[in-house]
Amino acid sequence: MLRDVPSCEPLRILHVSQPVDGGVAQVVADLVRGQVADGHDVVVACPCPEGGRLGREAVAAGATLVPWSAERGPGAGLPHEIAALRRVVAEARPDLVHLHSSKAGLAGRLAIRGRIATVFQPHAWSFEAVSGPTARMTERWERWATRWSDRLVCVSAEERARGQAVGLGGRWALVPNGIDLDRYDPKRLPSRQRARRALGLSQHGPLAVCVGRLCRQKGQDLLLRAWGEVLAELPHARLALVGDGPDRGALEDRAATLPVPESVVFAGRVDDPRPWYMAGDVMVLPSRWEGMALAPLEAMACGRPVVLSDVAGARECLGEQQFPVPVGDTRTLATSLTRLLSDQSLCAELGRRSRTRTTERHDLRATRMLMAQTYDAVLQSRRVPAPAGPVGAAAATAGRRIGKSD
Repeated sequence: MLRDVPSCEPLRILHVSQPVDGGVAQVVADLVRGQVADGHDVVVACPCPEGGRLGREAVAAGATLVPWSAERGPGAGLPHEIAALRRVVAEARPDLVHLHSSKAGLAGRLAIRGRIATVFQPHAWSFEAVSGPTARMTERWERWATRWSDRLVCVSAEERARGQAVGLGGRWALVPNGIDLDRYDPKRLPSRQRARRALGLSQHGPLAVCVGRLCRQKGQDLLLRAWGEVLAELPHARLALVGDGPDRGALEDRAATLPVPESVVFAGRVDDPRPWYMAGDVMVLPSRWEGMALAPLEAMACGRPVVLSDVAGARECLGEQQFPVPVGDTRTLATSLTRLLSDQSLCAELGRRSRTRTTERHDLRATRMLMAQTYDAVLQSRRVPAPAGPVGAAAATAGRRIGKSD
């Protein structure tokens, strides 16, 4: 039962996330840190005991960490994951549950079924990761599950539009990803030369950096296909793939076939990508789908230009200063990278514009404020008293149904 706590009083908030590393985990950790600082009682449910970055940062912020064992994709273990999450919710007794990404959105909404105020944030729609009958089935699930979502929180207008395009009729909130501008202030970070020296990289030659999980979504295979064309023009260029994931072996095999195999550096997973952003001349992320990727915003805040594919959130990140490349267009990707890597002055100018845009549009403080307003609207809508009589009760029930537009 939802406790009738005025919006100005502390809340008990439960965040649920299967990813414990990467952009989703960082978004959750940033929210948790701000909510604890604001006096809320915050619980984070995620795979433990490893917990990853999310677990470490949540505990450091003062949140309570509880184990929730869950695999990334749906599978035979789903009923156990739902049951486990139901127990977590019963023990935590939150005022509001915030579900992050597709697995938490699936298991969480089946476990809660609208009994507690529920916010679902997809961080990129699951139906964009698949095709054919599986995509159609996933779209049907998302349409059905909106009844158990008090708000669907999207990080970009394009992400929301893609949900609406497949018939999702939920109540929407737009909360763009935000960056801790002080943490990614280039004036407080090592220079390009110092960053390269610390990472053991050559001081000479242009460097492109790609930060992201090594998986099909992030498109590193497309990047390596384009990289051969870049090397034809810039044989001394280097590419750093920062991150780890299921596609690492296949990517290493592909890199070995390039004209200059040693031009590609596999940096592995890192806790702090800032030295890599500062060491690079340009950041690139040729994703096949996104909501609004966090890594490009981090690089932009560090004063680096970015090359992105035209997925959800890309145009909102870049503004009018640059245009994203078509998804899967390796030739245009190679041309864009070659142009930037061969022009230091252009990189510097676009980097300054990138920093300005993140400062104006993606301040983490604004993100936290918008999320707080979203929570408040959800809780207030559940506290609206029903008029007396059966007609009033019916009206109140209709008003509480999830899936109606605001």
